[in-house]
Amino acid sequence: MNPITTMLETSGDKKAWVMAVTSGKGGVGKTFVSANLAAALAKRGHRVLVLDADLGLANLDVVLNLYPKLTLHDVFVGRCKLEEAILPAPGGFSVVLAGSGLVEYSRLTPEVRDKFQSVVASLIPRYDYVLLDTGAGISDVVLYALSLADDILVVATPEPTSLTDAYATIKVLATQQRRRQLRLVMNQVARPGDGKGISQQLQQVIDRFVSTPAGDPVKLVHLGDIPSDPSVRQAVQKRQLLLESLPGSAAALAVKAIAGRVDALLERV
Repeated sequence: MNPITTMLETSGDKKAWVMAVTSGKGGVGKTFVSANLAAALAKRGHRVLVLDADLGLANLDVVLNLYPKLTLHDVFVGRCKLEEAILPAPGGFSVVLAGSGLVEYSRLTPEVRDKFQSVVASLIPRYDYVLLDTGAGISDVVLYALSLADDILVVATPEPTSLTDAYATIKVLATQQRRRQLRLVMNQVARPGDGKGISQQLQQVIDRFVSTPAGDPVKLVHLGDIPSDPSVRQAVQKRQLLLESLPGSAAALAVKAIAGRVDALLERV
């Protein structure tokens, strides 16, 4: 069981829904999805925080055009309290940003594990949603961040390399963390319906080759597609949230629809 869930259930504190946003490979728009999904959830009236869980290679600050004086690294080394590292972000949500180029976070030490868990546990009672913007791939640091989440959202694009790495990530999560259900968002989709078709094909492969150690099947829930849209590149180059700069664009409307489905998932929990 998630160690944070056990801790909070014992204490009786209200618990946010923790969703980790991850990908098998970099460059698929994972951080773009994390930031804009947070803005869409905030616009639905929720208290939302995004924690940059890409320790050492963080770029959430770039996407949001923020220049933090204090980061998660400062919290870890005791230079500041967690409250001092929480910043307001454009879009009406909060963030805790991580440092970049910090080699000490390239592997999961017991100290990093304990401090990471403590930070997430401290954030959960304060928000409705905590989104973990993880690194790409299946390093031990990424897998530990994923283990702290109630739900995992995998971001992929239609390219074969992205789908292959997404499949590998799903397989590892099923076998190592006994995840029986994961969410999928297809980004940069060329035509309506393409993402759903790809998701179904990926599910067929998972049905044949992936199960939990107990033999349980693994279900991939397709939350929606984000179309290939030039407005995304414009927003990223300007270091702006798409939902703030071009809220009526096709990609922004797709993210809003995904936020609605995320909300519906939480209502059924």
